[in-house]
Amino acid sequence: MKNLIEVSKIVTKKKVRKIEIFDSSTLEAKNSKFSEFYEALAANKFKNDRDAASYLYKCSPTHDKYRQLKSRFRKRLLNTLFFIDMNLPGASGYDRAYFTCNKDWTLVKILISNDAHLTAEYLAKQILGIAQKFKFADVIVNCCRILRRYAAEAANESDFEEYDRLMKEYTNILEAEMRSEELYQRTVLNYQVSVSDVNELADKILGFCDALVVLSEEYDSPVVNYNMYLVWTFRYEIQRDYQAMLQVCSQAEQYIENNPDYLQEEKLTTFHLKKMAAYLHLRDFKNGKINAEKSLQLFPDGSPTWYVFMEYYLLLAFHTDNYINAMAIFNRATSNSKFKKLDIETKEKWKIFEVYLNYFIEGTNQAEMLKAESKKNFKLSRFLNDPILYPKDQRVFTIHLLIAQVLFLIEKHSYQLATERIERLKSYATKQLDKTENFRMIQFIRLLQQLLKADFKIEALSSTERYYNRLIEQPFFYRGMIQEMEILPFEKLWNYILKKLGD
Repeated sequence: MKNLIEVSKIVTKKKVRKIEIFDSSTLEAKNSKFSEFYEALAANKFKNDRDAASYLYKCSPTHDKYRQLKSRFRKRLLNTLFFIDMNLPGASGYDRAYFTCNKDWTLVKILISNDAHLTAEYLAKQILGIAQKFKFADVIVNCCRILRRYAAEAANESDFEEYDRLMKEYTNILEAEMRSEELYQRTVLNYQVSVSDVNELADKILGFCDALVVLSEEYDSPVVNYNMYLVWTFRYEIQRDYQAMLQVCSQAEQYIENNPDYLQEEKLTTFHLKKMAAYLHLRDFKNGKINAEKSLQLFPDGSPTWYVFMEYYLLLAFHTDNYINAMAIFNRATSNSKFKKLDIETKEKWKIFEVYLNYFIEGTNQAEMLKAESKKNFKLSRFLNDPILYPKDQRVFTIHLLIAQVLFLIEKHSYQLATERIERLKSYATKQLDKTENFRMIQFIRLLQQLLKADFKIEALSSTERYYNRLIEQPFFYRGMIQEMEILPFEKLWNYILKKLGD
C-alpha cells in the first residue's frame, strides 16, 4: 500500500489530461488522418514525405498541416511503444524478459527523479531477479548501483556487500560482452565492405575468432557465446568453407537447445539463414529442403523473415534444377495474403523469379499441366515487349530481365531481337556496372557478346575461355545483396545456352 500511495501522489501532481497512443479506437476511427496515415505506412504506400503529404492532403511536405500531423503522429507512435504486446507466440522468453526489464528500468528512473524511492527500490529488486535468471549483465549492473545506494542509506551492510559483489562481477562480464560486440561488429563491417581479398580478410577475422574463444572460456555470458558463434560463421562463409560453416551453425543450435532460457529469436534466425546460404552454395537440395521446412515453422507465414527463407529456398531449387519444387515454392510464397504488402524491392525480386521459372519450365519435359499453371499470370509477348527500366539502385534487376529476354528470344530463334538486348547489356557492362561489385555479371555479358559475334553459332564461337574461366575463378557468392543475386550461377546459365543452341 505504501508503494501505491507513493506513486499516486506523483500521478496526481503530474498527470496528463490524455495519454496519446495508437489504440484500437484511434485506428478504427472513421475520417481520421491518424488512422489514414497509419494504414498507409503499414501498407508501404510511401517512399518519402512528398508521397505522404500528397496522399493525405494533396500538398507539399513543407505545408504546415502536414508537418503538424507528422509531429503529432510521431509522438503518438513513440508513446505506443511502451504498450506493445511482447507476449506474442514468436517472441522468446529471453526477448520478452529483456524488453520488460528495460521498460521497468525506465519506471525506476522516473520514480527516483520524483523521490519515490520506496517504490523504486522495490521495483529494482524485482528487475534484478529476472535479470539474474537471464544474465542480463547491463541490467544487473544498473540495478545493483541503485540497490547498493539504498543499502548504504539503510545501513544494511550485508545487502550492500552483496550488491557490490554482483555489480563488480557483472561489470567485468559487461565489459567482455562489449568487447565481443565490438569484434562481431568489426566482422560485419569488413564482411559488408569487401570480400575481394578472401585470405587477408579471413586471417583478420581469425584473430577476432580466437579472442572471442578466450572471452567465452572466461565469462559465462550468452552475449559472448552468440557473438563467438556468429563470427566463426562469418569467417567460414568468407573462406567458402561451407561444411565448416554448417558445423558452427549446428554447434550454435546445440548451445541454444542446452540453454533454452537464452534463446534469442534473432540469433536463431541468423544461424538458420546461414545454413540455408551454405546449402545454396553447396547445391545440396536434399538437406537444404529439410532445413528450410524446419526453419519456416519458426516464423509466421508471410513475415519478412519467412520471405527471406523462401527466397533462399527458391534459389536453391533453381540452382539444383528442381523446377517442380521451384514452382511449388514460388506459388506458396506469392499466394500468401501478405505478399501484396511486401516492400517494392522484394516484390520485384519475385517478379524476376517468375520470369525465369516460366523459361525453365518451358525448357523441361515436365507435364503440360505444370506449364499451364506457370503461365496463368505470365504473358510472354507482353514481357518481350517490355522496355524494362529500373531505378539506378535496382539496375541489376534490369540486367536480369534483359538476360531473360535474350533467353526467350534465342529459344524462339529471334536472333535480331536478341542482338538488340545484348547490345544494351554491353552498354550497361561498359558504362554503368561496377567492375568489382558486378564482376561476374560483366563476365557473363562478355560471353553473350561473343555469342553475338559468332552469329549465335556454337561452332563459330571464340575467345570465350577467359570470360568463362573468370566465372570459375570467382564463384557465385550470395549474401542477400541484390547485386550478388543469380537465378542460376552464370557459368551454369552459359552452359545451358550452349546446350540449347546445340540441340
